[in-house]
Amino acid sequence: MAQPCTFGIEEEYLLVRLGSGQVPATPPPAVIKRCREALGQYFAQEMFRSQIELASPVFSNLYEAREFFQYSRQRLRMALAEEGMGLYGAASHPSAAWLRQKPAAPAHYQQLFDDYRHVARRSLLNGLHVHVGVPPACDRMQLINRLLGWLPLLLVLSTSSPLWAGQRTGYMSYRRVICGEWPHMGLPEPLPDWPAYEHYRALLQRTGSLAADGDFWWALRPSRRFPTVELRICDGCPQLEDALCIAALFRHLVEHSITYSHEPPPCSRELRWVAQENYWRAMRHGRHGKFIGMHEQQPVTAKGWLAQMQEQIPLDSTDAERAYKHAQHLLHDGTHADQQLRCLAQASAAGLSKAQALQAVVAAGACN
Repeated sequence: MAQPCTFGIEEEYLLVRLGSGQVPATPPPAVIKRCREALGQYFAQEMFRSQIELASPVFSNLYEAREFFQYSRQRLRMALAEEGMGLYGAASHPSAAWLRQKPAAPAHYQQLFDDYRHVARRSLLNGLHVHVGVPPACDRMQLINRLLGWLPLLLVLSTSSPLWAGQRTGYMSYRRVICGEWPHMGLPEPLPDWPAYEHYRALLQRTGSLAADGDFWWALRPSRRFPTVELRICDGCPQLEDALCIAALFRHLVEHSITYSHEPPPCSRELRWVAQENYWRAMRHGRHGKFIGMHEQQPVTAKGWLAQMQEQIPLDSTDAERAYKHAQHLLHDGTHADQQLRCLAQASAAGLSKAQALQAVVAAGACN
């Protein structure tokens, strides 16, 4: 059995007006004050004035995570409701006027908007980030290379951004399309080990491409602040059980990869080709796509790919078993992206106006 790892979860949310579902460019100071009071030390301001983050403590199991997020989300919803505001957790807002949004006040966010201009302004997006702690002796780049092939499947399970600027985008994760406009925000670089990572980082810093305290924003990265690997590929999950499922599966993958780290690493070049292709298909088609499987690299459905995960990495804990069952449910019944598209179609079929239909989608993206 794999050695259990601790983990933490970060969720990003947009603040929306109850009733209209719109994102205010500048929420009243009382709204942010209430968020801080509701979350205490776990509150963080995000890139935009109407965007916040809930960063968890360290957990040992899924029960602790569920208790924390159920309590925190409820406190946040209740506090915001008193100010006429709600909490939106899907990865993209279907109709937000992103050009009107204002950057948050902290200097590092102001610098991001100065450096990246329209790319930053378009990034009115919510993500789910999961940290998993690793032993001090673990080479985190080698670990990331072992995990690379599974990243697109985790994206499939989280997809929640099919709409943008009032339109169907044709992508199940349009958030990751926008992420591709940023530097250092795609799949992790194919670096064989930690010394190679440090050499790469030093080169970018020496040439003015990365600040001394700068971060890579890869889909999976070694954290600079914590002894963890951080999953960043996933869309935000309004449904808490979806987020917990992904966190538990990722933790399970990390634990297994650490346990078998003595085995030769996979062929990095071919693995990256496959991962890159599956990443594109996950963004575009979500659970409806056909993927290149991890076993003999044959075509496989998302359901078949998940089954390969169970075959190759046997479920060895209650958390992993519960997460796997929920993942099966998502691939059968649909992710939040599917739910948004169904909601839009149903509202249109009922004769609602486009604005009313999009408002119904916003209501569906409220955090439970």
